[in-house]
Amino acid sequence: MPKKTLHEDWIAVIIAFITIGLICFAFKPLLPKFAVWSNVGTLKDQFANIALWQQIGVLFLWALGSLFAAKLLTGNTQLLKLIPSLLVIMFITLLAQVISGNKAIKDFGIEVVLFSLILGLLISNLIGVPGWLKPAIQTELYIKIGLVLLGCNVLFQDIIKGGGLGIIQSVAVVFTVWYFSFWLCGKLGLDEEFRMMISSAVSICGVSAAIATAGAIEGDNKKLSHVISLVLIVAIPMMLFMPYIAIWAHMSPAVAGAWLGGTIDTSGAVVAAGTMLGEEALKYATLVKFSQNVLLGLAAFFISLYWSYTRKEANFEKPTLRTIWDRFPKFVLGFVLASVFFSFILSTPLVAAAKGSLKEMQTYWFALAFTCIGLETKFTDIFKMDNGRPALAFIIAQVFNIFFTLGIAYLVFG
Repeated sequence: MPKKTLHEDWIAVIIAFITIGLICFAFKPLLPKFAVWSNVGTLKDQFANIALWQQIGVLFLWALGSLFAAKLLTGNTQLLKLIPSLLVIMFITLLAQVISGNKAIKDFGIEVVLFSLILGLLISNLIGVPGWLKPAIQTELYIKIGLVLLGCNVLFQDIIKGGGLGIIQSVAVVFTVWYFSFWLCGKLGLDEEFRMMISSAVSICGVSAAIATAGAIEGDNKKLSHVISLVLIVAIPMMLFMPYIAIWAHMSPAVAGAWLGGTIDTSGAVVAAGTMLGEEALKYATLVKFSQNVLLGLAAFFISLYWSYTRKEANFEKPTLRTIWDRFPKFVLGFVLASVFFSFILSTPLVAAAKGSLKEMQTYWFALAFTCIGLETKFTDIFKMDNGRPALAFIIAQVFNIFFTLGIAYLVFG
């Protein structure tokens, strides 16, 4: 019998809370910060500073230690392969930070995460990702650690207020968009597995929903990989353009954040898009996204129920309440718990002293995640299966999702 290992969600929560404990009660790491630069001379002056190299070393060792812990918790002892892989990913991420620090670029308000993504995409699509670079490409883990740390900067009162409204929006969006997507996939002649996975990915929470649905129906892994590729590829233009549409339309931070959180299908892209609009929009985007994540367990349960009773000849195991718990995204619990600690339990001086360092650490985890998203994404994947019909169904369903969710966001948060 194989040894049971911890789920990635729990590992992310453990690493995030170790980080919180160290920063609150042990030491606050000085992480690299690049000042705004306008010419090569001013940039060289920054790199001539020994302190900057020390801070880069601290960041690398912190991330490497976290990765080592994650691998050990999964029972994987092949740790040395992580070192060269993480070095390159860290270099790309820091290069993105240097580029975003240019004064001309800074004036446009473009965030570092966008350049992390672009550099990753260029490497993936023009050069390719060699095997030795893959061990440290842990996108979901980086995003989940960052999201738990984000809870330290979101007060619990905001979760109650925004999360309650987020649940209202999420229920309306998930049910409507799911059924529209399911109907559309049928019209385009896709099979039941594709219909289930695409509908869940578009309406609930992207990659996590596709994986949970595939697990609930014991779906084809090739189809699942294709849906995941669609989620990642389509999320990129949404992440890039929707914030600017929100600014152009003069949306309030609450409406803009709820729109982004309800439509963009990956947590990382939601955070990136929300970051472009500021802290308030990011807060609402995250809360709405988490509200949809909360529905993932219930959705997986009902999908399992439907699938098992409509596929009786296949002898599928009947779902139970355990299905809800197994599919529930545990990092959401970590986010809420972090918020509870920083809202009610820790002293005000301690919270004030730790928040800045935790925010910097959260930003770097997200930046690493976006570099990895770029490295994992190939644009050619979108046209490879079923003559592009799954891609067509996904894109049409996503367009419907964008407009429907915008209307609901105005009704609920406007």
